[in-house]
Amino acid sequence: QLFVFPQPVEATDDAFWDQFWADTATSVQDVFALVPAAEIRAVREESPSNLATLCYKAVEKLVQGAESGCHTEKERQIVLNCCRLLTRILPYIFEDPDWRGFFWSTVPGAGRGGGDEDDENARPLAESLLLAVADLLFCPDFTVQSHRRSTVDTAEDIHSIDSCEYIWEAGVGFAHSPQPNYIHDLNRTELLKLLLTCFSEAMYLPPSSDSSNANPWVQFFCSTENRHALPLFTSLLNIVCAYDPVGYGIPYNHLLFSDYREPLVEEAAQVLIVTLDYDSSTSSSPTVDGTTTGTAMDDVDPPGPDNLFVNYLSRIHREEDFQFILKGVARLLSNPLVQTYLPNSAKKIQFHQELLVLFWKLCDFNKKFLFFVLKSSDVLDILVPILYFLNDARADQSRVGLMHIGVFILLLLSGERNFGVRLNKPYSVRVPMDIPVFTGTHADLLIIVFHKIITSGHQRLQPLFDCLLTIVVNVSPYLKSLSMVAANKLLHLLEAFSTTWFLFSAVQNHHLVFFLLEVFNNIIQYQFDGNSNLVYAVIRKRNVFHQLANLPTDSQAIQKGLQRRKKAPEPISRTNSQDGVSMEGSRPAAPAEPGTLKTSLVATPGIDKLTEKSQVSEDGTMRSLEPESLQPLPEGNPPSAVNDGEPWSGEASQPRRDRRRLSSASSSGQWTPTPDWVMSWKSKLPLQTIMRLLQVLVPQVEKICIDKGLTDESEILKFLQHGTLVGLLPVPHPILIRKYQANSGTAMWFRTYMWGVIYLRNVDPPIWYDTDVKLFEIQRV
Repeated sequence: QLFVFPQPVEATDDAFWDQFWADTATSVQDVFALVPAAEIRAVREESPSNLATLCYKAVEKLVQGAESGCHTEKERQIVLNCCRLLTRILPYIFEDPDWRGFFWSTVPGAGRGGGDEDDENARPLAESLLLAVADLLFCPDFTVQSHRRSTVDTAEDIHSIDSCEYIWEAGVGFAHSPQPNYIHDLNRTELLKLLLTCFSEAMYLPPSSDSSNANPWVQFFCSTENRHALPLFTSLLNIVCAYDPVGYGIPYNHLLFSDYREPLVEEAAQVLIVTLDYDSSTSSSPTVDGTTTGTAMDDVDPPGPDNLFVNYLSRIHREEDFQFILKGVARLLSNPLVQTYLPNSAKKIQFHQELLVLFWKLCDFNKKFLFFVLKSSDVLDILVPILYFLNDARADQSRVGLMHIGVFILLLLSGERNFGVRLNKPYSVRVPMDIPVFTGTHADLLIIVFHKIITSGHQRLQPLFDCLLTIVVNVSPYLKSLSMVAANKLLHLLEAFSTTWFLFSAVQNHHLVFFLLEVFNNIIQYQFDGNSNLVYAVIRKRNVFHQLANLPTDSQAIQKGLQRRKKAPEPISRTNSQDGVSMEGSRPAAPAEPGTLKTSLVATPGIDKLTEKSQVSEDGTMRSLEPESLQPLPEGNPPSAVNDGEPWSGEASQPRRDRRRLSSASSSGQWTPTPDWVMSWKSKLPLQTIMRLLQVLVPQVEKICIDKGLTDESEILKFLQHGTLVGLLPVPHPILIRKYQANSGTAMWFRTYMWGVIYLRNVDPPIWYDTDVKLFEIQRV
């Protein structure tokens, strides 16, 4: 294809332009090979009018195809080729700021056939393109089954069809499952690829906290201008949630014949999460009970967001729809965990990160869905895969984003009482995981995996420690009986975090000790009866609590504590953690292969910005606490320490292994610990309950040991099981829950994470590879 033409070619020269889409035997890969990046850039610089005409003509062909309904094979071929060509060219238009407005301008009557300048002609190119793609996605015999027995006379008029009758898959709001047709699946996939490329303009703008700069492509596509918005939203959601990668259960079937549905499902999931990219913290969207800040006169439904996809998602309410979505997402998330006796015999999906973003959006925008998820133990079918991914990715630098989204989802769930209650269900599913073998509940599994992340994850996970422990605090008042393995893990974390060098080496390290003490207090005050394992572990490690109570505060002792750091380079020793044998069939978590590509992420807000505190009343209802009591813990937090996520640029330029929590000292202008600072928080350590427990139980346990000559812990546990502390402990403190709250910081984090995933996952063809992306940096591990 002769692409670089020095002089402008007239738009009316059809013979010249038609050669770009007349070819019959091309695929999207061919177009990428035939049109190299250098040529597109050369045309852009040297003959801009030709590039403009090419884009305009390609859009025109799509519009004509949508008008005519693509009844002939030739028309369909032209539509697909224009699709592929635009998918190839658009990123090069987005990367140049001078071209970015091009699609939003109206093209002067070029080749419009004379002077009939009606309103239709004044549409910006972007709008014509998006509407044509939407029409083509419901084009009978091209992307959907025709409902008529076709003869040429009765071919369906594309403007009279009601696309709600052509939804792609049964599920939410649609009961009929159309006969699968792999040609339709392939055509839908190509159109969705183009749609995703249109939306990807967001990748070429640097991250900003200003949420007002909504993506104009998404805004228009999800507005009332798009008459297919509802059926398309439903089609995308249903096609994802109805997909069953295991198929008919024939081993190795994915190796025998190609699955045309999977690429479509991946593309649908990506388009869906991009259309749902919406900052809920700034919107006046309905509150949980459906009321908005309106007057009593508004008895109509609140208007809700202008983005119809977000609007529809927030309005799903039927139980059977929730069940369909939850089952579908849980089935797909669990797919990589499915163990078969024949290696590689079952298909493994790769789009779990997109699914996690989708699940997050569902819970964030639709509180009724969140409550439905927590209503039954089905939530555990989401929890177990998330813990599996967290544990598996903990050593892999290229999967920091996956770690964050998994933790964010658990933080969101942990704000609801039901989540803590559900965790008491015994854990019997034996997913091979690189963790010690234990017998216990899902709460034990969660604690053991979190311990593993903290003690053997890589350094970049440090900002997540606050979140991980906040989740444990939130569920702790409801945990009926921890296993000995999990109890020991919690005490091991306290031991590690309460060493003097750790406490004195960064301004916010002591928060972790406060969180852990809160966990122990919640369990002792509210769940003492079933938790003899934890009580026994606390008694065995009582010296840790005594050392905390007697923490030295004079300058000399502080200096001495910091000296120890030099002798103990690892923040947390893995000795004395009694890991025992890992589960059978598990592989150790591996670091990323050198050279793996990853995309940078913006920093996440600190835990005090991510959450707001609520107090649980006697009857179990929650009330928000006033903001002045929001300071979660005593500090002296210099503003710069809040931003303890990952710095934007130059992340890779700090190879020093201990760029970890400790180093916040350097960022806040050489902070050094002082006696006053230590006193300020030491005096608030909530040790009363534990000290009282030790005061009462230690002498009794020692007496039994002496009297009976006991060295056997089962006897002591039996004694503790029947013991009681009623009337001996201080008055129970109110339960505090730190609930996730939407904020623009996390909205921006989700945007960069989501586009980073989409960038890295689209390798065939590599739509955005080697273009000048600004939203994130592409780095090699």
